[in-house]
Amino acid sequence: MSTQANSSAADIRAILDKQRAAFLAVEPYSAAQRIELIDRAIGLLVDHADEIVDAVAADFGHRSKDFTRVTEVLSPLNTLKQTKAQLTEWMQPEQRHTERGEAWLQYQPLGVIGILSPWNFPVNLAFGGLAGALAAGNRVMIKPSEFTPQTSELMARMIRSVFSEDEVAVVTGGPEVGQAFCSQPFDHLLFTGATSIGKHVMRAAAENLVPVTLELGGKSPTIISRSADLKAAVTKIITGKMHNAGQICLAPDYVFVPEELLEEFIATAKTVLGSYFPTLKDNPDFTSVINARHFQRLQGYLSEAREAGVELIELNPAGEDFSDQAHHKIAPTLLRNPGDELKVMQDEIFGPLLPIKPYHTIQQVVAYINAHPRPLGLYYFGNDAAEEQFVLTRTTSGGVTINEVIKHVTVESLPFGGVGPSGMGAYHGKDGFKTFSHAKAVYRPIDGPDLMRPPYVEQVRQIVSSLISR
Repeated sequence: MSTQANSSAADIRAILDKQRAAFLAVEPYSAAQRIELIDRAIGLLVDHADEIVDAVAADFGHRSKDFTRVTEVLSPLNTLKQTKAQLTEWMQPEQRHTERGEAWLQYQPLGVIGILSPWNFPVNLAFGGLAGALAAGNRVMIKPSEFTPQTSELMARMIRSVFSEDEVAVVTGGPEVGQAFCSQPFDHLLFTGATSIGKHVMRAAAENLVPVTLELGGKSPTIISRSADLKAAVTKIITGKMHNAGQICLAPDYVFVPEELLEEFIATAKTVLGSYFPTLKDNPDFTSVINARHFQRLQGYLSEAREAGVELIELNPAGEDFSDQAHHKIAPTLLRNPGDELKVMQDEIFGPLLPIKPYHTIQQVVAYINAHPRPLGLYYFGNDAAEEQFVLTRTTSGGVTINEVIKHVTVESLPFGGVGPSGMGAYHGKDGFKTFSHAKAVYRPIDGPDLMRPPYVEQVRQIVSSLISR
């Protein structure tokens, strides 16, 4: 039932009820039991590495197999291993200060965690959430994206081979299954995906007062300071943007460039791109857009910008013709200073298109960023400590990487999450453990005068009066 493509709400609820009953029937998992569960997940990634790479490539039409091996196998594997190494420490009660007696937080599992994972990193983001949920001692249900059907079915088979349905289960299917999934009374729901879909997920979860962690996206700005090493900055920006053909929630969405360095930025971008991808169309390292729908969406951005008179600078070293191809590849394209009224400057791009915006002062840059929805990531390139601090303190984003892009997400000890339209809540590392746990407050008082219990004799009044002071 956990792998049927047409699972009904009743089917999904049956799995949830089975997991909740199993959770309540036994003592909370010990550290050793949680480690054993994590070890099973580790084994799945190691034993099925080649199948994962092939399934993801098939779902994308074409995706770099080397990139997939790093992001869909090695990355979640490292997450699971780090989680395993630290979870015993995380499980310890956390002492809190009190003047009288003893106070502490006791972390206990919530119960059943629902995970809605996206198509752009289908294994990575499913197993990343799984790591935190298992570390916290929960049962888990996963609904992967219908846009990656082969990978989703593979994950369902993998999970079923080592986990019982009352431990971890995968539910596959289309949007109607996703709607039914996020309408269930989970103890916590983790969703990774578009902001527009996140609103529907939160609305459905609210019917059962299910707490949610929403990992959304938005338009992550990149700032190149006049103090930056321009070539190094452009190299890192183009490299990050080309990961997964820009289909990353943290991809640099647009770049602020000092106005006098704009031409040098463009020339450097062409050189950098050409050194990585001398050809594109049949290059095994250059990833395809996921499907026809997103291909047409990106082409629509380009058409609208072209009609508005925006200069489009195609980074196509071999001058290849993409009109006849087996996949949905798009040549990386810079857009010179597109207007804010264009969709490419309103929507999260999620593709190999990169608007570049000239600026005069850093104050103008910060004002622009603050006039728009708060992004998931922000990137600053420069060596001016005062300017860096100005950007950090005067902008709000989910996270920041300095003199690089995206990489703060790879640090397991940092919480990963958005703010406002780019998400709510966070996970990864200990923060993920806490997200999927209930921090129960426990207090053991010692005997002494009870200032709130009548009769309020003079001695009590004197004690109260002595305590009311500056």
